[in-house]
Amino acid sequence: MKINNCFDNLVPNYLFADVARKTNEFAAANPDREVIRLGIGDVTLPLAPIVVAAMKKGCEDLMYRETFKGYPEYEGYDFVREAIAGYYKSFGVTVGADEIFVSDGAKSDCGNLPDIFSRDNTVLVTDPVYPVYVDANIMAGRKIVYASSNRENGFLAMPDENVKADMIYLCSPNNPTGAAYSAEQLKIWVDYALKNDAVIIYDAAYEAFIEDDSPRSVFAIDGARQCAIELCSLSKTAGFTGTRCGYTVIPKELERDGHNLHSLWYRRQATKFNGVSWPVQCAAAEVFSKEGLRQIQTNLEYYKTNAKIIAGALDELGIFYTGGKNSPYIWLECPNKMGSWEFFDYLLEKAAVVGTPGEGFGENGKGYFRLTSFNSREKTEEAVERIKAAVRGWKLDARC
Repeated sequence: MKINNCFDNLVPNYLFADVARKTNEFAAANPDREVIRLGIGDVTLPLAPIVVAAMKKGCEDLMYRETFKGYPEYEGYDFVREAIAGYYKSFGVTVGADEIFVSDGAKSDCGNLPDIFSRDNTVLVTDPVYPVYVDANIMAGRKIVYASSNRENGFLAMPDENVKADMIYLCSPNNPTGAAYSAEQLKIWVDYALKNDAVIIYDAAYEAFIEDDSPRSVFAIDGARQCAIELCSLSKTAGFTGTRCGYTVIPKELERDGHNLHSLWYRRQATKFNGVSWPVQCAAAEVFSKEGLRQIQTNLEYYKTNAKIIAGALDELGIFYTGGKNSPYIWLECPNKMGSWEFFDYLLEKAAVVGTPGEGFGENGKGYFRLTSFNSREKTEEAVERIKAAVRGWKLDARC
């Protein structure tokens, strides 16, 4: 018996596992110091009341023969998909309910979508990059090429016409950098994909954080229906990180290599996925109701304010960053030319604050650091004061 030796090409430890290990070791050695975590992108506010009520009602339905539900539809119940299609319509994008697949989250779909594509395809990702885009394709043995996101281009990589790619992963607003593409920039990517007969796998997990005229969906761009698949998640939109629910949109007309991609994905899901539970889908549908959108907006504004507080502190310190607007992430240049793991260790030791070293997101993450806005207001404000003291303390030490 042989294993898939493509796993040998993975980085030995997942980034966030290393962060957790170091954090836990510090906490165990310093029980008198409160550690504030601004690292992993997990929400802290509770689910909206209308969502919880719908989930409870869904659970109660399972108590009675008349309303009991067994295996769900592979692509999700009609009422959920119609609610999602209505949500798209609210910001001017037309998506058919029958083009939507309800799933247990965007991360799962990021990793599973490559199932319908050949291992011979070349995959293009931007660097820095969310690790799942890379790891899922390394596991399958695909060649990966990188488009450079850096300070010069505002951490918004653009395509190189001299590079041929078959699958393209884009995330906007971006994780980890928080930067968001304009419509004009996305149009360039769409045209590049069409020219190369490529497919864009577009991660819109953070679209609900957009505050300006940046596109909320790749399908707002002319031509995208002929070259793009869109993923979205309720994890950050509505706090479903533990509840698990997301959705993928595949236009009915999207075809490659003589195959319809919508049909292929349905076939894949019918084989490997048994759907999202009735109570969770009941809760998900309420997210997109008028009252649900009002209630989740309260939580979104809370996190947006936290992001602005962090960004304001970096402005005060004169530190370059992207994000803090349109995104729950703040991507900052490590002060005093520190390495990203060096700054992680320094911030943990001096301030007992945890972030994520940019190096874990790729070559262009070296010397950068990610903070998130998902902690409480009180702890975010406390973390900001600690960070300011630590950075100023480093500058004083350097002068000495």
